[in-house]
Formats: sequence, structure tokens, C-alpha cells
Amino acid sequence: MNPRLLVFDLDGTLIDSRIDLSNSINAMLVHLGRPELPHNVLLGYIGDGAKMLVRRSLGDPEGDIHDEEYVDQALTFFLDYYRIHKLDFTYVYAGVVEALEEIRAVYPEIAMAVLTNKPVCPSRDICTHFGLDRFFFQNFGGNSFHTKKPDPTGLLALIAEASQRNAADAAPILPAETIMIGDSDVDILTALNGGARSIGCSYGLSPQSLAIVPPDVLAASPADWPEAIRQIATDSLAR
Repeated sequence: MNPRLLVFDLDGTLIDSRIDLSNSINAMLVHLGRPELPHNVLLGYIGDGAKMLVRRSLGDPEGDIHDEEYVDQALTFFLDYYRIHKLDFTYVYAGVVEALEEIRAVYPEIAMAVLTNKPVCPSRDICTHFGLDRFFFQNFGGNSFHTKKPDPTGLLALIAEASQRNAADAAPILPAETIMIGDSDVDILTALNGGARSIGCSYGLSPQSLAIVPPDVLAASPADWPEAIRQIATDSLAR
């Protein structure tokens, strides 16, 4: 089956946002009277949504130490600060725009969307700021549904929406005709849980986690995406 839908992660896949996220967490910690954490430590906390990032930064990922009101206050400060500073140092990875343009030219029938665990408003604002939104028919965030990746709810919703958009012209898109593209095991697990294929980005924020849950194809840079799509299409035909 030829791929008909590409679903991209955001942080570590399309953009490098590590400094702005780390600075915003450290601003939160200072606000709470806590010591700042090294950026390389905070980097390992990114990927499972804003609230889990805050919990991990507070040393309480399981919710055993702090009450929910304290965590919610910390989360509110972090989101308010990040909303203002989300574009201080964030940038689009080299080759992303060129790769998306090539995909659109070579595979004009393929729909593209974003599925991130970042809250949806900053995700959409960042994509709009950098002009990435022109490539995507939808951008869902970590608060768009009652669950986050690796739960496949968002992925399946994108498949359904893309199918509805093409309802007059083609059969519904199948999960097997969908490719999830991301830099962490969370993205690969999302693909597996939703019955989709996957491309792992080894240049991102959590490439080491791709060894835990290997993707169908690895991409060392965005420039590798078109060839990775071709490999998955060829592999699907051979099955």
C-alpha cells in the first residue's frame, strides 16, 4: 500500500525548541524558589507533554510528593512563561522546509499533519510563525484529546479527518497507509499502537530512545524523509 498520510511530531522532528523549553522550566523553578536544572537534564524530560515535563522537573513524575494544586500552579507559570518566550531561540531544523516541499512535489496525493504532545496553541503558533502550517491540514497537540501519544487516539483522529477530506475522491485512508515521523520511542509506539508505519529521526531530542523501539526506517536528517517514504512504500508492495 502506498503511503497516503504523513503525521509529524514537532519538537525534535520539525523544530529544535530545547533552549526555550529549558529556559521556561528553569524560570518556573526559580519562581518556586528551587534551583535551576542543567539543560542536558531537562532535555531528557521532554516528550510526554507539558504536565509531565513539569512533574519531572519537580522530581515528582509519579505524583507522590506534591499535591495537584502545587503542580497545577507550577504548570500555569511554565505555560505562561513559555507562551511569551517560545520563539526566543527555537528554530526549524535545516532541510525541513525543502524536504516538505519535495514530498509535496513527488507525492502530491499524500496528506500531511502534525501530532505533538506540546499544548496545541503554542504548537500551532510556532508552525504559523515559521510558515510550516501551509504544509499541514491539521495540527493536534497534547491537550487536543483526553490522552497523549503513545496512545493512538490523535493518530486515528487524523486518519479519519484526512479520509473525510478525501471522501469524494478515494477510499478511506487505512492505518497501514499512514506514516508517523518522530524522534522518540513515543512516536514509534504511537505508530505501532495505531497500526501505522514509522520513520525515526536520529537527529532529534531523543534519538537514543529509538534503540528501545526501532522504527521501520531511520532518517539522519529531514533530507532523508522522501527516500524513507519510498522505502516504506517499496516494502509495503513487497509484502
